[in-house]
Amino acid sequence: MTEPGKSGATPVAEAFRVAEMISMQSGAVVSRTLVKQEKGTVTLFAFDAGQGLSEHTAPFDALVHVLEGEADVTVGGKPIRAFAGDMVLMPANQPHALHAPVAFKMLLTMIRA
Repeated sequence: MTEPGKSGATPVAEAFRVAEMISMQSGAVVSRTLVKQEKGTVTLFAFDAGQGLSEHTAPFDALVHVLEGEADVTVGGKPIRAFAGDMVLMPANQPHALHAPVAFKMLLTMIRA
């Protein structure tokens, strides 16, 4: 976990509003790693409307948690519309893609074990 007290560090042993830890940027996808460990990572993303990540695969399971807005997630060719509060599990080695029909923020938990 990021060391407490460093600029931009993830707060340790305290409650915080995760969606407020990242800002939207016009025409961009922005990311911020909150936790980086050998067995997994937690990354916060902000997608401006119309932005996305093209289809790709990953060797690990990944869990998307939509925090704000709406996301179009495609997993193994199956389209899924996910809203704030929804989660989508993207299994290892399955092609997946994300698109922002409107601006959205998400938390991505990658499990490497």
